[in-house]
Amino acid sequence: MDIEEYIVASDAQLVKLAAEGDHCAFEYLFMRYNEAIKHLFEQRLGSSDTSDDLLQETFIKVYLHLSDYSEEYTFGQWVYTIARNTLVDFVRRRADDVSIDSKFIAPMATTPSPEESVIINQRTAHFEASLAELSEDYRRIIEMRFLEEYSYEEIAEKLGRPLNTIKTQIRRAKAAVCKMILAKE
Repeated sequence: MDIEEYIVASDAQLVKLAAEGDHCAFEYLFMRYNEAIKHLFEQRLGSSDTSDDLLQETFIKVYLHLSDYSEEYTFGQWVYTIARNTLVDFVRRRADDVSIDSKFIAPMATTPSPEESVIINQRTAHFEASLAELSEDYRRIIEMRFLEEYSYEEIAEKLGRPLNTIKTQIRRAKAAVCKMILAKE
């Protein structure tokens, strides 16, 4: 399989390949979810070293139990559940070292929850895969408008096209991306 195929492959496809022994497929699954899972651990524990250890433990469990994965849930939900259970086990193991008062004090979260982070990562992966499928012209216009944050007027000027043409092309490109994303979900 080419690298491009791994990048645009769905989680279900990568899980199937990884379960069959494709280490590269598992690496891409890891890359899609490791930041969100590590963020979960850091948010709950505040320790980067411990978070790294728990992240490694989580993905070892994921790897060992790939054959148990059911498409009844998204892969992200499944990984998050394993991570949450790993965290609960860790907290239980160290519960003797923590005072009762400390157990009930939780800092206010200012960042997305772990579930939201997983969903954001999934949506980003779908968006990037859909963007890669667009024609070069539509892809460039979408990148300029939404990733580089150019105004419609700036895009028209840079591409030397009429403003109304740019507006129409952006609307059509957005519709095409939305259609592709919905087809993937």
